[in-house]
Amino acid sequence: MSAIAAHITGTVWKIECAVGDTVAEGDTVAILESMKMEMPVEAEDAGTVAEILCKEGQAVSEGDALVRLA
Repeated sequence: MSAIAAHITGTVWKIECAVGDTVAEGDTVAILESMKMEMPVEAEDAGTVAEILCKEGQAVSEGDALVRLA
């Protein structure tokens, strides 16, 4: 299992995946909003979404796990 982490501190603006989805390296799994800018969070590895660890509107810190891949 691997986790996809937030690369910035901000707010989860939109979740772009669901549990069971297959993602490829580089696919956007979530979009974070910080200082009125939207920044995509991309999968670093291919895999299947096993767990979503955040909710839209949730504040996250840099390094927080957002999605877990199986």
